[in-house]
Amino acid sequence: MKVQVCDVVVKQLPARLIGKQGCAFFSELVQSMNFDRASIVLDCSLVRQMDRAAVYLLLCCLEEAMKCDGDVKLAATSSEAMAILEFAGVSPLFESFYTIAEAVSSFRRLLADSTSNAYVPFSSHRAPQNAA
Repeated sequence: MKVQVCDVVVKQLPARLIGKQGCAFFSELVQSMNFDRASIVLDCSLVRQMDRAAVYLLLCCLEEAMKCDGDVKLAATSSEAMAILEFAGVSPLFESFYTIAEAVSSFRRLLADSTSNAYVPFSSHRAPQNAA
C-alpha cells in the first residue's frame, strides 16, 4: 500500500469574521488545499468570540476537507471559542490542540500510523479549556 505524504495547510482565523471576510477566507483556504488528502490546521489564537457565521465557516471548511478524505483540526482555541462550539453542538467534530505544532504533528502521526498494518485505536487529542 502506497501512502502519499501530504502537506498540512495552516491558516489563521481572523479575530472577527464580518460579512464577505468569511467567504474570502473560505475561498483562500480551498485554493490552498491539497485535494488528495486535505490536512488543515486552523489557528484560532486570535478568536475570542464566535457567532453563527464563524461556526458555519468552520463546518464548511470541515466539509470541504472531508470531500478530499481529509480533516480540519483547531489549534490555540480559547476557552470562550470552545464554549461556543460546545453550545452549538459541533465541538465533537473537531480535534483541538494547544499549539499549531501539536495539531500539525497529529497529522504526521496519522500518516505514519496509516502506513503500518497495526491497529491504532481512536483517541481524542482535544485540549482542555484554557483558563482565561
